[in-house]
Order: sequence, then C-alpha cells, then structure tokens
Amino acid sequence: MNKLKDISIGKIIVTILAFFCSLAFLLPFIWMLSTSFKIEAEVFTYPINWIPETWNAISNYKEVWFGDYPFYLYYWNSIKVAILTTLVSCVVSSLAAYGFSKVRFPAGSWLFIIVLATYMVPPQASLVPQFLLFRSLGLFDTHLGLILLGSFSVLGTFMLRQFFIGIHTDLIDAAKIDGAGHWKIFWRIALPIVRPAVATYAILRFIWTWNDYQNPLIFLRTDNLYTIQLAMQKFTTINGEFYSLMMAAAVSAILPLLIVFIIGQKQVIEGIALGGVKG
Repeated sequence: MNKLKDISIGKIIVTILAFFCSLAFLLPFIWMLSTSFKIEAEVFTYPINWIPETWNAISNYKEVWFGDYPFYLYYWNSIKVAILTTLVSCVVSSLAAYGFSKVRFPAGSWLFIIVLATYMVPPQASLVPQFLLFRSLGLFDTHLGLILLGSFSVLGTFMLRQFFIGIHTDLIDAAKIDGAGHWKIFWRIALPIVRPAVATYAILRFIWTWNDYQNPLIFLRTDNLYTIQLAMQKFTTINGEFYSLMMAAAVSAILPLLIVFIIGQKQVIEGIALGGVKG
C-alpha cells in the first residue's frame, strides 16, 4: 500500500513539473498570439495584458494577408513547394531505401556508404555548384528548382532503410515464390508495412521544407515566387516598428505546421513504435 502511495505521489510530482515546463515553453507562443490581437500601444505594457483590452485582430490579420505585401500569395507558394517536395521525396527515399535494404546487387553496401558519406558534406559547400548547375539547366528562379533540391534526401533514405530492414525476409521470399517482382513487392507488401515510418518522414520533410530559408534565398529572385520565409523577412523589414503586425505574420507562418503535426501525430507515434519492433 505504501509502495503504491509512493508511486502515485511520484507521478503527481512529475506531472506538476511537466506542466510547468510545458507552460514555460508555451509562454512565448501565447505572448505572440496575444500580441497579434492587440493595438500597437498595448504591445509592451507592463504588467503584460495577456487578454487585450482593445482587440485589433481583424485589422492586423487583414493587413498581413491582404495588405501591400499579401501573405496569401506566399502561402500558396510555400504550400505548393512543401507538398510537392514532400511527395517526391517520400517516393524517391522509399524506393532508394527498399533498394539498399532488400535488393541484392554488386557493391550495394559500398554504394550505400558512398551515399551516406555525402551527408557529411556541409550543404553550404555545394551551394555554388548547385547554383551553376541550376542556372545552366534553366531551373534558377523557379519553384521546380526548389522542389528538386529538397526531393533527394540522404537522411530520408537512411531513416527509411532502417525500417525496411526490419521487414522479415520470409515475406519477401514468399512473394518471390508467388511470382511477384520487386516493384510489386515494394508497393503491395513493403510500403504498407512501413507506412507509419513514411508518414513520419513526410511530416518531417514538410516541416523542413516549410522552414527552409537558405535555398529560397539563393535560388529565387522574383517577388511573386517567394516562399513564406522570405516573405516574413521582407515583411519585418518593412513593418519592423509594428510588433503587432509582425506577430500576426508569425502566427500565420507557423499555423500550417501546427495543423500538420496535429493531424499526423498519430502516425509519428506509430512510426516510433514501429522503430522499436524488429522483424
């Protein structure tokens, strides 16, 4: 009885500590959200008014979305680039991961080591060659260029390969005996088994692409092609003295990430659980 009591007390203490830690992490976001609803005169009042005395949400968000620097255009650009990059990257990384894990071919392990070694090269070191290559191919200042840059991921291939390795070889051998080729085995057997892992990588790939600032900065020049990260930088340059507008823009920028994570959190949990189970 005393042991159960000690365990319950311990859980209560841990829960309280976790609550206060989570509150500390959430406070900046709560302040950002609250500030986006305020008039500029109330932004830096002390003590902080977490609930605005004068609500100015409609005006702030209207200026952000439909003002001189409209966010709806850059939202569309970011959504298009992020979704297409995620789809192509998941297909390419899944095929490569299956090939390196379940298809036997000469020097396959050495080729995978070479591919993995490229991950050690800093991305900044390849910017100039990529820039020259994309300009010569006519992909500079295009969304297609951005999509191709994020579609081939060594980390995604390595991550998914670990999950494909966990698929029991007997399943693959049984399918081969029934006359199935690697293409059919991949789509009908292997991919459905590692679906939570692919979904987890898709969420990560979407977040990485949405938050990417370096590649759009280097490979885009036309304002109408800007993604949300470049739009945020230019918006803050123009409206740097208006913190309520900047916070409204920041809330708008992170909203898709919250939606994606809320929708996909079940898949993330299943992917983590799948990673702990070996075939």
